[in-house]
Amino acid sequence: MKKSFVLDTNVLLHDPESFMKFPKHHVVIPLTVLEELDKMKRLPNELGRNSRAVARQLALLKNIGKGDLHKGIEIENGSTIRIQMKLERYLDDAFDLSITDNKILMAAYYLQKHEENAVFVSKDFAARVKAEAMGLETEDYQNLKVSYDSIYKGVRRVELTKSEIDHFYKDGKIELNQDDYYANEYCVLTSPEQSSAVGRYNAETKMLEPLLNIGNTWGIHPRNVEQKCAMDAILRDDINLVTLIGPAGTGKTLLSLACGLKKVFDEGLYSKILVSRPIVPLGRDIGYLPGTKEEKLASWMQPIYDNLEYVCDTTGGGASDTLRWVLDSEKIEMEAVTYIRGRSLPKIFIIIDEAQNLTPHEVKTIISRAGDGTKVILSGDPTQIDNPYLDKDSNGLTYTVGKFQNQKIFSQVFLDKTERSHLAAIAAEIM
Repeated sequence: MKKSFVLDTNVLLHDPESFMKFPKHHVVIPLTVLEELDKMKRLPNELGRNSRAVARQLALLKNIGKGDLHKGIEIENGSTIRIQMKLERYLDDAFDLSITDNKILMAAYYLQKHEENAVFVSKDFAARVKAEAMGLETEDYQNLKVSYDSIYKGVRRVELTKSEIDHFYKDGKIELNQDDYYANEYCVLTSPEQSSAVGRYNAETKMLEPLLNIGNTWGIHPRNVEQKCAMDAILRDDINLVTLIGPAGTGKTLLSLACGLKKVFDEGLYSKILVSRPIVPLGRDIGYLPGTKEEKLASWMQPIYDNLEYVCDTTGGGASDTLRWVLDSEKIEMEAVTYIRGRSLPKIFIIIDEAQNLTPHEVKTIISRAGDGTKVILSGDPTQIDNPYLDKDSNGLTYTVGKFQNQKIFSQVFLDKTERSHLAAIAAEIM
């Protein structure tokens, strides 16, 4: 039986093409949703761009389908798309129709009362709860989602004999029996005799090969095997995209910065480091920040400066002198994610911190800015999301891992051991 999927505004803002992704069903967009999108179209951010994109896509529907938006336009995948004008007041008089969300729910309620199999689709959990209380069927928007619980970790444990591990050290490679390894997957080899080794799977040779000789990278040494794998992935020139996932204190930003400094200042492989993070506050926002763009960004980028100061301090000598030299070189640029769109970024080492607060479309925008010779590092913790319309399955970081996991230019490492301090490690475990 065909269903009528009623889309909330946040679904269209999350994916401007969402109304075309319900094959063989009816897609209903309440008029109130269009009014909300119209109010956002002049915003100079992702919300404004997506609202304009929805309007353009709807305007083009007549060219690719049959019918009109009042009765429904049928498109190639068998779905029909229409604008819903009518509402029906809910039985409870306290249900305030001056609230925009309630008007959208009323459109779904009207369809249900007129014997349509209506499903309310929203990324707002509170709106879905309210809809269920009204007796409506509800769904989260499932496209652009990858299961975080079954996400590719990037590192696996493999048990071999001591003799096989000895041959790996001697020959610098070993053939693995299974054929289900991902490109650039890291393997921790162990034996009952307590021998161990770490290697990276080369998808071209189908062999496990040793890691790079990492050593001292601007005073930073890997403290566990996952950090060692992460630094190997970041320092490899043939890997253009790296994702680092893990809780706070596992070293994601610190390792990225240290490796970036080596690649830019020591090897000269990249022209500069571009560091960015989404402007999403934790807790109550402090409001308007005065000053230039650089002065505004300074508050949001303070965690980056803290890590940069720590790296400079570990190099020896005066930390303040090293930090001043690095900043005066103009080879480190701080930028808001909003301003990356439209730029072409060749030969740049890009670090996107807190990437779990980005939508899949925003991450696609960032990665697609990468020019020749550019490397992109995405780091974050999908279990700690501040964006109200994203979760651990629908955020851009998790989605990127799911889509890129077997590409030869991609590597993913899951870091699960907190190394910031003993206190931070205990907090991450018990709280």
